Amino acid sequence: MTGIQLQNYLMVGALLFALGLIGFLSRRNMILMFLSVETMLQGVAINLLAFSRYWGNLGGQSLVLFMLTVAACEAALALALILMLYRSRQMLDVSIWQDMRENDVDATIDEGPPPTAPKEEPLPRLTPAGPEPVRRTQERSHV
Repeated sequence: MTGIQLQNYLMVGALLFALGLIGFLSRRNMILMFLSVETMLQGVAINLLAFSRYWGNLGGQSLVLFMLTVAACEAALALALILMLYRSRQMLDVSIWQDMRENDVDATIDEGPPPTAPKEEPLPRLTPAGPEPVRRTQERSHV
């Protein structure tokens, strides 16, 4: 058989899944965590498509179509949730959401949220140099 072998597709899918897992476990920003989950989902989709093509069965491709449809809906809901959470706390760091855990779950001990950037003062405005230019109005002569 010529062309790309099944194991090449599986390696790419496993690599995408592993990168998404590492990104999810190492990031604290909600948007980056969400993108890492989407990367993991795409790795699974590539594996399903590879097996579907290898076995000559359309079941994997139909599963991927349904999975992408559900992922699009999930993306819209997750981004709306992220926007609402950002509006309430003005930060997307997951360590500040300790009050959202269940009552029987212990608080996660963290080094704390990252320091906020200091507010920048507005730059000074310079006065214009020289006299203000004279604006000439053109009078149209009606002939």
